[in-house]
Amino acid sequence: MLDIAGTWLTAEDRQLLRQPEVGGLILFARNIENPRQVQELCRTIRAVRPDILLAVDQEGGRVQRLRRDFVRLPAMREFASRVDAPKLAEICGWVMATEVLAVGLDFSFAPVLDLDHQRSAVVGSRAFEGDPQRATELAGAFIKGMQSAGMAATGKHFPGHGWAEADSHVAIPVDERGLEALRQRDLIPFQRLAGELDAVMPAHVIYPQVDDKPAGFSQRWLQDILRKELGFQGVIFSDDLSMAGAHVAGDAASRIEAALAAGCDMGLVCNDRGAAELALSALQRLGAQPSPMLAKMRTRVSGSLEYKQDPRWRASIATLKAAELIV
Repeated sequence: MLDIAGTWLTAEDRQLLRQPEVGGLILFARNIENPRQVQELCRTIRAVRPDILLAVDQEGGRVQRLRRDFVRLPAMREFASRVDAPKLAEICGWVMATEVLAVGLDFSFAPVLDLDHQRSAVVGSRAFEGDPQRATELAGAFIKGMQSAGMAATGKHFPGHGWAEADSHVAIPVDERGLEALRQRDLIPFQRLAGELDAVMPAHVIYPQVDDKPAGFSQRWLQDILRKELGFQGVIFSDDLSMAGAHVAGDAASRIEAALAAGCDMGLVCNDRGAAELALSALQRLGAQPSPMLAKMRTRVSGSLEYKQDPRWRASIATLKAAELIV
């Protein structure tokens, strides 16, 4: 999965998208002007590659790429203090998914299942809670709302980014806790929601008592623990392999090879076209084939900008406004 620079496709973008090893495209704020423009961009992309996965980060709070003429979603931490929090989280999951699907995208990489340990600035209010049971309840409700709208859910960042203080975008975070401590806290949302999640995204965090590699490059984490111990059967996306936390594996070719060897079904290489091309060359050299599981991430909902006329939409917005979660 890679990205593009602007709000339309260049000839170079089209050539890259035609490569069968490119299975997805993620949009960032720079690619987005308004709902109709995003819808037209998605149509243009699908004209080149009908089968491609189109994604975005639309968590709510500070991580929200679709902004102009979209609902300004609350940070997930806002739900914990509200009466009827699970109901509100479910409604918000449905609202988020409805808007993302309406413009022709397949899914948002959501929800965050990290716990807020009051240590990680990069997680912070993106987490539902610090308590694993409460976080599981609220995330499960949010997932239910997403899926009722027709969107696949992606839990991140396995096995939990909330304890490590460094930001994996610019550093290599380390979580010094042992596996048993993680099982008692941070792994609980992933364990309990493994059957509901369609996909999981591992953290670029090293847990040295478990493995000397970041989770996204670790067979121990992805195969032994996520697949076998937790029984997760969905898609595994790497986090962005251009982030500093991934650089321990070498250049972009080495990173995507390491991610796939560990058990990822798709590697993200974003904000670095040279790195994306290097990763693509590595996949072509390896003869890598797309995982058939990736097809489950495609929505079967036909996007339409008429969703605001839906009575459920109007009722949902009114409920979120009454709870002072949106304005």
